[in-house]
Amino acid sequence: MEERSVDVAVIGSGTAGLNAIGQIRRAGKSFVLINGGEPGTTCARVGCMPSKALIQVAEDYHRRMVLGKYGVDGYRALTLDGKQVMEHVQDLRDTFVDRVLGKSTDNMPQDRFIQDYARFIEPTLLAVAGQRIRARRVVIATGSRPLVPQAWQAFGERILTTDDLFELEDLPTSLAVIGLGTIGIELGQSLHRLGVEVTGFDQLTTIAGTQDPEVSASAIELMGKEFPIHLGKAVQIAEAGDKLRVTAGEHSVLVDRVLCSIGRVPNLENLGLENLGVDLDARGLPAYDPNTMQVGDLPVFLAGDVNDERQILHEAGDEGKIAGYNAARDQVTAFRRKTPLLINFCDPNICAVGRRWNDLDQAATAVGQIRMAPVGRALIMGQNKGVLRVYADQPSGLILGAEMIAPKGENLAHLLCWCIEQGLTVGQLLRMPFYHPVIEEALQAALYDLYGKLEAKNEGLTELAPITHQPTRPSR
Repeated sequence: MEERSVDVAVIGSGTAGLNAIGQIRRAGKSFVLINGGEPGTTCARVGCMPSKALIQVAEDYHRRMVLGKYGVDGYRALTLDGKQVMEHVQDLRDTFVDRVLGKSTDNMPQDRFIQDYARFIEPTLLAVAGQRIRARRVVIATGSRPLVPQAWQAFGERILTTDDLFELEDLPTSLAVIGLGTIGIELGQSLHRLGVEVTGFDQLTTIAGTQDPEVSASAIELMGKEFPIHLGKAVQIAEAGDKLRVTAGEHSVLVDRVLCSIGRVPNLENLGLENLGVDLDARGLPAYDPNTMQVGDLPVFLAGDVNDERQILHEAGDEGKIAGYNAARDQVTAFRRKTPLLINFCDPNICAVGRRWNDLDQAATAVGQIRMAPVGRALIMGQNKGVLRVYADQPSGLILGAEMIAPKGENLAHLLCWCIEQGLTVGQLLRMPFYHPVIEEALQAALYDLYGKLEAKNEGLTELAPITHQPTRPSR
């Protein structure tokens, strides 16, 4: 078997793998990129981008329901063509995938990009496409795939995941969404708004990854007003003629299709990780350092969704950069990870930033809150629903985190995330300019509520810093 040598072998051409390649190229090292599945990132093919395209269509169509308040006649007569919706989503999806491929693997020579599955023989020796590749270092970035219980696989095409939902030619008539995390709640709400009869199920008692009890209760209430949601019970699926019966506790529904969104599993099959010579956990993964991405003391690095930790695009990108940077150098460098940020693009957005509720020291934490009902800009938009909760260290006033269900929550969450990343206090934020009327005034109100519960106070006016050195007056 032919054997060739490179400085770095990267397995997986998704977001993490492509970011790793970028760092390796900058370091001037030789590399080979190996990809066994569909080329293109999960985000572009079956994740962030096609789902947001579907969400946008659903939001625009749903928005017609407020037109009556403005005196617009005929809005109830508007109709929607499901086939055209799916064609539009697929066209955008293909555009995003083509852009990714056009900037990456399409331009790589065959000796640099191998479209096949790799397997470890040794920590630095791979078998792929009838050859062996000896690499000084290896980056594993093989990504993840939707989890479907084996018993449900027998129902064939009637069980959907994000891998095949966006391939549908038309919208289903009825659908059960099992698993109401980010994917389930976003797509469940969107499909409901597009006219699909949707019922949601989750074995958990929360949705969209919420932890804060106030935000969780608000999320369940608001989402439950759009389509039925059943929580806290395991789900069973059974044949019922040409339909499927989905049952959880005393709740049962007949549907045409089931969207299974109960989680994702790392792509590890036939990768030969047992040949790394290190212990593997129950998922089949080796232990690694999240600040270096290094597996033990091996010249092997693990990045992106495959590590089953932060399955979010910007995190996968950062991990790919860290892994690629270290794989291209003789000395391993540890990097500080960014403030956690989670956004559900449902309506209203459900977001979490920084320290989560379950990880707070409740005795030393103050909480500020604002309900969205009286917020002027939200009221004008007809979207004054939800709640925003911000957490701070009570003695110092340092902002720790936040959770919310709020209109334009994606923007509020980013602002808070940047502030936490910069180590700002509540008092410092209240000295920032807040325009009127904007949705950020909701954040300002929550910060005022929080500020009143803190020991740390601003000198002078809360909102304005005193000038400590008076300017010298010019002589006459």
